[in-house]
Amino acid sequence: MKFLAGLSFIFLFASCAAQCQEPASAEVRGVVRDARGGESLARVEVTLEGTSYRAITDRQGQFDIKAVKPGDYKLRVSTVGYKLVLTSFNLTAGDVKEFEVTLTPDNLGQTTAVEVKAGPFGVARVESPSEMSLSGNDAKNLASVLADDPLRAVQAMPGITSDDDLNSRFSLRAADYSRIGLYLDGILLHQPYHMVEGETDTGSLTVFNGDMLDNIDVQSGTFPSQYGDSTAAAVDFQTREGSQVKPSFRLTASASNAGALGEGPLGKGQEGDWILSLRKSYLQYIVDRVSSGSSFAFGFFDYQGRVAYNLGHKNKVSLGFIDGYSSLDRTQDLSHLGQNDLMTSHYHYTLANLGWNYTPTGHFLATSHVAYMREAITDENKNQINFDRGQYGEWVWNSDAAWMWRPQDSFNFGWSMRRIRDDGLTRIFQYIPASWPAEDDYRGTALRLGGYGEQIWNAAHGRVSLTTGARWDKFGVDTIQTVLPQVTLAVVPRASTRINFGWGQYAQEPDPNWAFSPLLGGKRLLPERANSFVVSLEQRLDERTRLRIEFYDRQDRDLLFRSAFEPRLIGGKIFNPPLNPPMDNPLGGYARGMQIFLQRRSANRLTGWVSYSLGYSRLHDREAAIFFPSDQDQRHTVNVYLGYRLRPTINLSVKSLYGSGMPLPGFYSLQSGSYYLAATRNALYEKAYERTDARLNKAWAFDRWKLTLYAEAVNILNRTNPRYLSFEGYNATTGLSHLQFVNMLPIIPSAGVVLEF
Repeated sequence: MKFLAGLSFIFLFASCAAQCQEPASAEVRGVVRDARGGESLARVEVTLEGTSYRAITDRQGQFDIKAVKPGDYKLRVSTVGYKLVLTSFNLTAGDVKEFEVTLTPDNLGQTTAVEVKAGPFGVARVESPSEMSLSGNDAKNLASVLADDPLRAVQAMPGITSDDDLNSRFSLRAADYSRIGLYLDGILLHQPYHMVEGETDTGSLTVFNGDMLDNIDVQSGTFPSQYGDSTAAAVDFQTREGSQVKPSFRLTASASNAGALGEGPLGKGQEGDWILSLRKSYLQYIVDRVSSGSSFAFGFFDYQGRVAYNLGHKNKVSLGFIDGYSSLDRTQDLSHLGQNDLMTSHYHYTLANLGWNYTPTGHFLATSHVAYMREAITDENKNQINFDRGQYGEWVWNSDAAWMWRPQDSFNFGWSMRRIRDDGLTRIFQYIPASWPAEDDYRGTALRLGGYGEQIWNAAHGRVSLTTGARWDKFGVDTIQTVLPQVTLAVVPRASTRINFGWGQYAQEPDPNWAFSPLLGGKRLLPERANSFVVSLEQRLDERTRLRIEFYDRQDRDLLFRSAFEPRLIGGKIFNPPLNPPMDNPLGGYARGMQIFLQRRSANRLTGWVSYSLGYSRLHDREAAIFFPSDQDQRHTVNVYLGYRLRPTINLSVKSLYGSGMPLPGFYSLQSGSYYLAATRNALYEKAYERTDARLNKAWAFDRWKLTLYAEAVNILNRTNPRYLSFEGYNATTGLSHLQFVNMLPIIPSAGVVLEF
C-alpha cells in the first residue's frame, strides 16, 4: 500500500507541475524596409509598447525578440528621419509572429507598400543623360533649418553654383536662374519665389513647401523635349500624395519659421488623398541682427494644398493650389539706403493647377493640366518712389502622352498653350554720371504655343537606347517659330557601365516685361538660342555607389543684353551711358567644362556625394565689339554632402560648398584698394566662397506621436564671404567707382522641432 501511495503522490506532483508551470513563451521577428525602393533598414528601434522587450535591426533590416509572454501588444518601429509605425497584435503561447514593416521618410506620404524602383538612383532616363534626382531624407537635410527651402537643397547638388546665402536661386554651367526652367507638377513657373521683384541681389525663398514634394529632378545639359522655353536646364518638382494609411498632422517651429501640415486618405474606400500646409516666417528679424547691410526680403506667409481622387481604374483627377505673401520693411535702415535700394516691398503669388491622368490601357498614359498663376508686386524706395509695380497673369494648358507601342519602345508627345498677360512699371536710377531716373512701362498679352514628339528605341536587350525628338514653339509677341531637334544615345557595354551622348537645340522667349516694352524691347527682340552637347561615363562601383564624369559644351547666341547700359573706358576716355539704353540680342558665346562626382545613396550608414566642376564661359558682344567672361563664369566648384544615421534616433549630415568666385559684373579695375572704370568687362573676380553647414537630427518616439529636434550650425567655419551688391555711381573725371558689398551669413546656430501625430 505504501508503494501504491508513493506512486500516486509522484503522479499527482508531476501533473500539478505540468499544469502550474509558466505558459510557453512566444517570439516576434521580422524585417524593416524603406518605402522608397525596398532597401532593408539597419539601426531601427523595434519595441513592444509599454514593455522592456526591445531590439535593433541588423544590417539586413531583421529583428528578433524572443521569450515574449503571451498577450496583447503594440509593435512600435521608429528611427530618425522616418515616420513612426504602430501595429497592434496578439501573441499566444508558443506563437511566432512575423512582420514586414515599411517605413516612410518623414517628408513623404505614408504608405503600406514598397515602391519598387530600378535601383537606388531611380530609373535612368535615356532621353536625359545629365539627370540627377533628390528626394526623401537627403532633400530634407539639405533644405536647411534656417531657411527650409527645396531650392536650398538643389544648391548643394553636383554642378550647381551658388554664392549667396540669402538667395534660393542659383546658376548652372555659367547660366543664371533666368535660363533655368522651374516646373511644378508639369507647369512651367514664372517667378515662384518669396522675394523682392526687380532687385536681383535680394533674398528669395521658394513659395512651395519642400515637405510636400515627392521628388526633385535636375535636368542639365541636353534635357528632354517636353521642357520648353528655357535654354540651360530644367528643374522638375513633383508634389507628393497625401498619406494613404490614416490622417496625420505635423507642427513645425524653428528659429526662422513656423508651420503646420496635415494629410490623409479621402473616401470610404480610400479612393483619394489630401494634403495641406501653412507656413509663417520671421527670418527677417534674425537676418536684421546678424548680417549688416542685408537686403533679405522676408517675412512671408503661404499655404499650399493638393487633393487627388481616383475615378475608377482609368481616371484620376487632382487639384493643387498655392497662395503666398511676402513683404519687406527697411524703414529702420533709412539712413543707410541708396536711391536704388528698396525700403518697402509687397509680393503676392497665386497658383491653381487642375490635373487629369487617363490610362485606358497598360500601354498608354495621358496627362493634362489646366493652370492659372498670378503675381502682384509693389516696390518703393526711401522717397516712396515706385521701383516696380505690376500684375502678371498666365493661363496654361499642357497635355502629355506616352504610348508603349512595343515592350521596350515608346513614343512620347505633347502640346502646350500659354496665354500671358503682363502690366507694370519699372524704375531705376541710372548713373550717367549723375543720377537720373530711368523708367519703363510695359503692357500686353501674348499666346505661346508649343508641341513635341519623341521616339525612344531600345536594342540589344536594352544595352543600346536611342532617342530622337523635336520641339516646335511659336512665341506670341514676335510670332517667331522655332523647330528644335534633339538626339540622345545610351550604351551599356556591361551591367555596371553606362555611356551617354546627347545633343539638342533650345530656345527661350524674352521675359514679358522686355517683350511688352515699346521703349526698351518689343517685337524686335529674338528668342535666346543654345546648342548643347554632353557626353558622360557612369561606372557603378557597387549596388549603391556610382562614379560619373561628364563633359559638356553649350554654344549660346542671341542672348539678351543692354550693351550701352554700363559706364566704361573707351580709347582711354570715360563713356557715359545714355538714359534708358534698349535691350537687344547682341551676345553669343560658349560655356564648356567637365564635372565628376562620386555618389552613394543608401538609407543605411553613409549617403551623399562629393563633386568637382571645372568650367569656362566667354561671351562676345557684337554691338560693342568686345569679348568677356560671362557673369556666372566660375572656374572651380566643389559640392559635398554627407549623411550618416549614427544611432536609431540620431542622424548627422554635413554640407560644404566652395566656389572660386564669379566676376564683378561691369567694367572695373582695382587700384590701391579702390575701384575705377576700365576698358575690359568682368576682369575682376569676387573672392572665393566657402560655406560648411552641419546638422544633427534627434528623434523621440512616444505612444502615438513623435518629436524630432533639428539642430544646425550654418557656416561653422565662420567665413566672411563678401558678395557684390550694387553699383552706386562713379566720378566722371577720375573714373572712381562706388561699389557696395555685403557679407554673407556668419556662423549661426539654429534649431527647430517637429511634432508628428
